[in-house]
Amino acid sequence: MNEIQFVDSVAELGLLCQKMKQESWLAIDTEFLREKTYYPKFCLLQIATLEWVACIDPIALEGEMGELFEIINDPAIINVLHSCRQDVEIFYHLTGKLPGPVYDTQLVAPLLGFQENPGYAMLVSGFLNINLSKTHTRTDWSQRPLSAEQIQYAADDVIYLAKIYQMMLEKLQVLGREDWLKEDFAQLMNPDLYDIPPEDAWLKIRGKNKLTGKQLAIVQVLAEWREKMAKKDNKPKNWILRDELILDMAKLQPTDMQAVAKIRGINDGFVRRNGQLVCQLIEKAQQLPGLKLKSKTNNKKTQQQEAVLDILTGLVRLRADENSLNPVILATRKDLEGLLLDDQESPLLHGWRYSMVGQELQNMLQGKVSISLDKNNLRVQEGPSV
Repeated sequence: MNEIQFVDSVAELGLLCQKMKQESWLAIDTEFLREKTYYPKFCLLQIATLEWVACIDPIALEGEMGELFEIINDPAIINVLHSCRQDVEIFYHLTGKLPGPVYDTQLVAPLLGFQENPGYAMLVSGFLNINLSKTHTRTDWSQRPLSAEQIQYAADDVIYLAKIYQMMLEKLQVLGREDWLKEDFAQLMNPDLYDIPPEDAWLKIRGKNKLTGKQLAIVQVLAEWREKMAKKDNKPKNWILRDELILDMAKLQPTDMQAVAKIRGINDGFVRRNGQLVCQLIEKAQQLPGLKLKSKTNNKKTQQQEAVLDILTGLVRLRADENSLNPVILATRKDLEGLLLDDQESPLLHGWRYSMVGQELQNMLQGKVSISLDKNNLRVQEGPSV
């Protein structure tokens, strides 16, 4: 087992950076806290290859990690992560840049027979036959000093990740699937995934689908104000105003502080600090045009449409079987509904799914491809059926 290097001095960090620059890929993981802040509090950075492993203390090295971040942002070095969104968000928040390229093992796993969005423990068990300990799942990683057991626990994540990455590459090469996820990985470099514009924050609020257009305008204005406040004060959004209270305000539309105070769940401190402003925001929103939610694809379909979906499902099953994939990984019924109803965001129109079956499904819907039966086999042929 490689010795774990714990890096908490500028001199040690400089030596580690020189080592990192020699690598073509790095297995990376982070430990952070977010219970009391809007932005994640960066507590530990773990990096490994097959030859070495290091845990870097960003608390001790605050303001001194510029060279390390430059290496993580180096386009010549692949950052290997599992379920990378939160890790990437940390780097984006600290540097204003997206680390790239990234290789997300959670996205790769379904191409190798795992379920969709598998947890890291499942991959470690599946590839290495090791059951990860859950001892430090709820650790407060901001506390110092960290014990040797905590450091080992954190380091294990990247030690195993480095091994899994190599095994994945070998398996994908055998299957001829090395390039299938290039577009999926590229989409992870969209800044909108990590920095939602305040004016769009209302789209994340659940329960809004039962509101009128005018009420939705109020939700949007209040959610935008809350998002800006949360960022400014670095506090969790729900510490400022919970989602359900935004919905209640949109329904009740209070016009003065007394009316705000009568809303169940609103505390006196909020009324004193923000009651008047909230009423002004609601009044402003009442003058705006009503909003509409994007229509969903789960509207009731005709029997003809259901029959078409059944046929599309047959083609998906055929291609999934040819590629030894679970059909659900390739396309769900909901994905097919989106394609049928011309949803341009359908996953079947992007990446490896488009190459494997999406384009063919589109051609079928346009009458360019048809399915025929040959005893117990389905056959796909060019042109409409005769």
